[in-house]
Amino acid sequence: MGIPGHLVTKFQTRTTPEEQGSGWSELWNEGKDTLWDRGKPSPALVDVIESNKDLFNPFTYVGRRKKALVPGCGRGYDVVMLALHGYDAYGMDVAETAIEEAKKYAAKELPQPQDYNYADQSLRESADRGTVGWFQGNFFAEITDIKFDLIYDYTFLCALHPTLRVKWLASMTNFLADDGLLVCLEFPMYKDLSAEGPPWGLNGVHWDLLASGRDGILHTRKEADESENGRFKRIVYFKPERTHEMGQGTDMLSVWTKK
Repeated sequence: MGIPGHLVTKFQTRTTPEEQGSGWSELWNEGKDTLWDRGKPSPALVDVIESNKDLFNPFTYVGRRKKALVPGCGRGYDVVMLALHGYDAYGMDVAETAIEEAKKYAAKELPQPQDYNYADQSLRESADRGTVGWFQGNFFAEITDIKFDLIYDYTFLCALHPTLRVKWLASMTNFLADDGLLVCLEFPMYKDLSAEGPPWGLNGVHWDLLASGRDGILHTRKEADESENGRFKRIVYFKPERTHEMGQGTDMLSVWTKK
């Protein structure tokens, strides 16, 4: 996520959703989004969707187009990519400037998508494309009552203060349809859990929150809880061959469903 020292300093005293949201909005307005902007959709998400077509079929068995959500969407790279693969995709960001930039990117990218949106370039012509939509506001404010069939998290959980992880879990549970998929590109896995963020280290945090039903603040406990008493079960877990450069070799991709 760019220059960690700058982000750590920015958020040292911001722990509530409102304080964190204003911090990210300020960075966008200052043109500092280059600290975390990747410039393209997640290669790991592209690959897992294209290589698991049954699991990630963008249509239900009755032919309804599925809805996808990307919280903390930034410029909307992953939102547009999901729409190009058949989903009605929505991006959510607390920063008004981010949503404005995402709309500009989508207007330019959807008619003439770049190669990085596909691993298999033949899908460019054959894919039945969905639509894009946008929500500007706080992820924890329940600004929509839509239930999503797929939610993708990358650099969103790691951007939040650890005390907000339980709220992240509650919102994910609320937004995800009962038979939906929560896809997490787990990053950063290499960072010490007690080190200041953002980005905050997440090694083991997803399991602690989703599978064990704990608070995800592992460095405050002597050992991780390996139980499966949480609201979610993990159905896919692997190290992606392709991911963004900063996480290459350490990123893990997990897919979760509600129990």
